Amino acid sequence: MPSNKKPNKLESVSRALRTLSAGNRTLLRASDEQELVRDMCRVIVEQGGYRLACVGYARNDENKTIQWMECDGMAKEHLQALYPSWAGTDVGQTPFSTAISTGKPSVARHVFTDPVYATPAHAQLMELAIERGYASATAFPLQVEGEILGALLMAAAEPEGFDEEELELLNELADDLAYGIATLRMRIEHRKAQEAIAHLAYHDPLTGLPNRIHLHERLGEAIEFAKRQHHPLALLYLEIGQFHEINEILGHRAGDQLVQQLAGRLTRAAKLDELLARVGEAGFALLVPDVGADDAAKEALRFLDVLHDPMEISGLTVDAPLSAGIALFPGHGSDAEALLRRANAAVRRATPARGGYAFYSGQEQENALRLRLMGELRQAIERDELRLYCQPKVTIASRQPCGAEALVRWEHPLHGSIGTGEFIKLAEQAALITPLTNWVLNAAFSQGYVWYEAGLRRPLSVNLSVHDLREPKLIERIRGLFSTWGLPPELIQFEITESALMEDPASARDALVRLKDLGVELYIDDFGTGYSSLSYLQKLPVDWIKIDQSFVMPMATSRDSALIVRSTIELGHNLGLRVVAEGVDSQVLWDQLGTWGCDVAQGFFVSEPMPADRFNEWETHWSPASS
Repeated sequence: MPSNKKPNKLESVSRALRTLSAGNRTLLRASDEQELVRDMCRVIVEQGGYRLACVGYARNDENKTIQWMECDGMAKEHLQALYPSWAGTDVGQTPFSTAISTGKPSVARHVFTDPVYATPAHAQLMELAIERGYASATAFPLQVEGEILGALLMAAAEPEGFDEEELELLNELADDLAYGIATLRMRIEHRKAQEAIAHLAYHDPLTGLPNRIHLHERLGEAIEFAKRQHHPLALLYLEIGQFHEINEILGHRAGDQLVQQLAGRLTRAAKLDELLARVGEAGFALLVPDVGADDAAKEALRFLDVLHDPMEISGLTVDAPLSAGIALFPGHGSDAEALLRRANAAVRRATPARGGYAFYSGQEQENALRLRLMGELRQAIERDELRLYCQPKVTIASRQPCGAEALVRWEHPLHGSIGTGEFIKLAEQAALITPLTNWVLNAAFSQGYVWYEAGLRRPLSVNLSVHDLREPKLIERIRGLFSTWGLPPELIQFEITESALMEDPASARDALVRLKDLGVELYIDDFGTGYSSLSYLQKLPVDWIKIDQSFVMPMATSRDSALIVRSTIELGHNLGLRVVAEGVDSQVLWDQLGTWGCDVAQGFFVSEPMPADRFNEWETHWSPASS
């Protein structure tokens, strides 16, 4: 029954403070909105001593619906049936409705004498008030940054309850509750935003499939699990054929539709324990756990069959063939990156004749290494990580050093010394011949200047390729280097292979003429291997020929080689040219060449190629009298 006793002011303030304190503790513990509202209503009744505490949210819909969230002291379903709306003439003046409408606290100090409740519409409420024992009620708006979320409804047993001081304290409680609700909602929105960002980070936006990052993580986990269980697994790389042609002909929108349709078919075909991901513009990857080569091949064929039928794209029937590359753990790799890279490499070998799929093989690994080395060679050139080597040339008659050939070496941090022939091929394949030649030219001129400043007139010869001869800026670059370093032209020489000259004789001759105009000496390198004619040789502005080592090295045991070398020396001298023999690796060859009047020797008998900064030390120990 309601109390007829008016509330003691001290008691009312005390219970409000008690309620406020309990409410603050509730705010700190709450982890979700429904829990906060429920616990707040409970502590208002149980610890504050109030008879009723309810929270309702005001909806701004057509009917201005009240959604009663929690209620302690009355079943919220009962309250929902009594007051479903905060609009209308019958309930428009209740504390809850007034708090929502005005945004201010509203009080009914005596529900039994208040004329608002003396209507048939409130008859059930009066019965409940008598039954539950409350005589006064108040409602506080729950608002955050000007937006009213709803209201907190409270009731007390005493008539004339809720004086100003009590209202002020309870209004603070309502503000705290509103802030708590808003904070929890903000956390939810923040969590949703984080989940959306995470989803974008780990999923392909076009298909919704896991992306490369997601696959990489899951594949890594699968590999670790397979290691512990001593099980194999397979990674299939599925690539759409002719995708770029479809994009060009039908447009990117049609290409996107194709990818989406393919993704749908692949998703429906994937088993529960398989992971399908989109890992490239036209590529998908499928992680298949606990299978070896035979089962992986069967799975590849199953997916190829799924995509066998053509698709309707932009009103056209499109046939998009699919190829599959397969890499296996542990046979083809033991980490996620290696498996993905090798499955991708294997797909290049997949052809209809092979069933549309192919397993990874070592050839792909060699190709991958070559591609990686191409990129690293570019970096080595750009970062000045190559090293200039020199191989001495010695005048046979006087045994005096007369210069050196400039060579380049690449010491790879992982693979050690990369053979000159190998990385020259890499430079050709990666279109790096011009940057590499520029590096050698810069290094040769710089080293030539060091020797020149030290009083050493030591010519240094630089090799030029057929590609270099076709480079329109070559001559100007060399002229600029002479200007930069101030070297006499006789200290820098150039060697061009006979085969390079014969590739485009007219253009090569023009380039040599322009080089000769700089005042430098020119060599025909590897002479005897390029099948040049005598008439062509006479037209070239060269000073030297270098007999290829393939003729020089065997001449002590081969009469044919000896005849070729001797004839070449005589031919060179008859044309007014000096002659260098390459590949001189023994005293026997040295002596024989001297007998025939060869001018200069170069080879391991004289010295192996050495770092340029060790040349002076070598010359100090080189004896003109004996080797």
